[in-house]
Amino acid sequence: ATGNWPLSTWFTARGVPGHLLARHPWNRRSATTSLAENIDGMPEDDDLNYPLLGLLLLQRHTKAFTTTHLAGLWLDELPAGRAFTAERVAYRNLLLGLTPPHTALHRNPFREWIGALIRADIHGWTHPGNPAAGAEQAHRDATLTHTANGVYGAMFIAATIAEAAAGTTDVHQCLRTGLTVVPPKSRLSQAVRYGINAATKASGASFDTVVDDLHAAYGHHHWVHVLPNAALIAAALTHADGDFTGSICRAVSGGWDTDSNGATAGSVAGLLAGSPGALPTRWTDPLRNRLATSVAGLDGIGFDTLAHLTHTEALRR
Repeated sequence: ATGNWPLSTWFTARGVPGHLLARHPWNRRSATTSLAENIDGMPEDDDLNYPLLGLLLLQRHTKAFTTTHLAGLWLDELPAGRAFTAERVAYRNLLLGLTPPHTALHRNPFREWIGALIRADIHGWTHPGNPAAGAEQAHRDATLTHTANGVYGAMFIAATIAEAAAGTTDVHQCLRTGLTVVPPKSRLSQAVRYGINAATKASGASFDTVVDDLHAAYGHHHWVHVLPNAALIAAALTHADGDFTGSICRAVSGGWDTDSNGATAGSVAGLLAGSPGALPTRWTDPLRNRLATSVAGLDGIGFDTLAHLTHTEALRR
């Protein structure tokens, strides 16, 4: 109704017929901060708290951190009300006195969902050109909350990003590199390959056909499970050939865990673009170089500052 399909820019409520808004109302919390007409800085998102926590982890404990270090940091710095699914269960388990890896195992039905993958970016950013080390670091992070494919998803993304952070401009090479760090017979590897193959077969065709294929194959999973979302991220990056706008819009338009998938696709595609100046200003200008967060001491921090701090940790041994 707003002329924004296929997706190419921010969502807007302007021009949407009243009966559609009544039937499909915007999320009440995010509508005031996340529509094109009212974005003024990056609003808080629970997923974006984790790269900030990851940065604090590296600053305090270096790349030699342990999963126990991460657990302590969460108890100190992560508000319990900002944790969900596997992260909330692990947080509860910490309060019960459990230690990693039991925090991921005890009464945790979400342990193969997407949460650990969401947290993996900083481990790739801080290991440019060393995907194996990025994946190993992501493993230490992920095992606080996840097992098996939930952990493999984090390792895959960390390695993919580490390859892109080294200056690689070929998204397909980055995805192939990401797959080298996970068991080839795992369901995570199979899902990523399925997404890549579906997108490759549909090259030149609408991404809608890819989404239909993925939902037919993986739609029986919960929408926050790692398998459908990893397949969709890989498909979006493949079909868009790593283009920034094309990648994030495809990832979001595919459904499932949209904020997470758009961010992860953008993390990879942003590196492929080569510099902040290469990103379209319609994406960067509304964010005002300002990030809202409930992580103490970091609310309102600039993306340029975060990039500098992350680069410092990438150089630190």
